Amino acid sequence: MAGPLALSAPQLIDLHPPAADMRRLVVAGMERQPRQLPAWLLYDDEGSRLFDAICQQPEYGLTRIETALLQERAAELAEALGPGALVEFGAGSARKVSPLLQALHPSAYVALDISAGHLHQACQALQQRHPTTPVLGICCDYSQLEQLPAHPWLERRRLGFYPGSSIGNFSPDEAVTLLRQFRKLLGPGSRLLIGIDQPKAIERLEAAYNDRAGWSEAFALNLLNRLNRDLDGDFRPETFRYRAWWEPEASRIAMALVSREAQTVTLAGRPWTFAAGEPLISEYSVKYTPGAFAQLAQRAGWRSLQRWSDASDDLSLHLLEPVDRGSAATLEPDSEQQHSDR
Repeated sequence: MAGPLALSAPQLIDLHPPAADMRRLVVAGMERQPRQLPAWLLYDDEGSRLFDAICQQPEYGLTRIETALLQERAAELAEALGPGALVEFGAGSARKVSPLLQALHPSAYVALDISAGHLHQACQALQQRHPTTPVLGICCDYSQLEQLPAHPWLERRRLGFYPGSSIGNFSPDEAVTLLRQFRKLLGPGSRLLIGIDQPKAIERLEAAYNDRAGWSEAFALNLLNRLNRDLDGDFRPETFRYRAWWEPEASRIAMALVSREAQTVTLAGRPWTFAAGEPLISEYSVKYTPGAFAQLAQRAGWRSLQRWSDASDDLSLHLLEPVDRGSAATLEPDSEQQHSDR
């Protein structure tokens, strides 16, 4: 009997935000105090390459630990997820998903990411490793995506995959909004497997985001190069220094480019004045205890089904399913304003 047919190439859909949207979001971020830009701006092709290098650094254990956990528990995870099309949010290099694909045999794999060039390379490499799995790449800002595009591979039950603790790049209120958006994008009967980095010794956390080789610094400074290129900026990267530190009251790492001097820069057709020592937040990384994340997910209308962790309990994978609409209504926060931004 003949085996499944190999597929020649992945399919790609480009829904990258238009320049006008980028300009609007950047201006809004520059008007905030402290100034903070959407983290997805870090991930142009060069930024994605630099982030891949960060993940290989000895101080940054999250990627290695999560990858090992996915490999060790792939069969259990696949059984718990069940059949359907696997949708990965913020796929990046898509290096973590292979154990799931091998165990799950999904009807299709759909990768969502903001960097078109990086996404194209990742999907091609993944299609070669998994020649019988239909692979679809969608270039988009998944946090702003109202619906997945119409496509025959997305007509079946959808399973979400969101590794890397990327949910931590959003404030808790923004994370609730994002998880509600995932519930909408995945639809009824879905399940979501999400990776969560947990609080640990401050020394370990700060070292992970201040690697000795300087890749984290290069990654952040590349943001200024992108702003200069795409939004007519005149930032001088040498007048900013990178800094990452733990904020215990918010249970998060803050990463910023700090102005070395008083200066005025032009961006998106407007002048912006920085005081010496003023930060431009490039991203946050919130760390959740398992209980705190379960409560966050509940606010967004998801129920925790199962949790897997590494031996040291540094990080965990959580399996969620949507609460039915009747029950979900009781989970809405009473008076909180939700908003979103990675």
